[in-house]
Amino acid sequence: MEFLVHARNNLPRDFPAERRAEMRTLERAVAGRWRTEGMLQRLWRVPGRTDWVGLFTADDATVLHDALTTLPMWPWLEITVQPLATHPQER
Repeated sequence: MEFLVHARNNLPRDFPAERRAEMRTLERAVAGRWRTEGMLQRLWRVPGRTDWVGLFTADDATVLHDALTTLPMWPWLEITVQPLATHPQER
């Protein structure tokens, strides 16, 4: 099943720079693993923001949710998930 995921990063501006950099590095590693496993299909950033949009594949919404909660920045992310259905022209 495919999902369009939009995440808004609400990390406080006064968050320690070292910890912020560490979390970004960890997030890249998680995203790399998801790509290798086939869960993360595409990833975009939103210009002018720290938001990102990703196209994910997962067996169901629970599997996706469980994966997203492993992100180091999870407590500061506002995430919206849209399940996607195949369009008749794509069949």
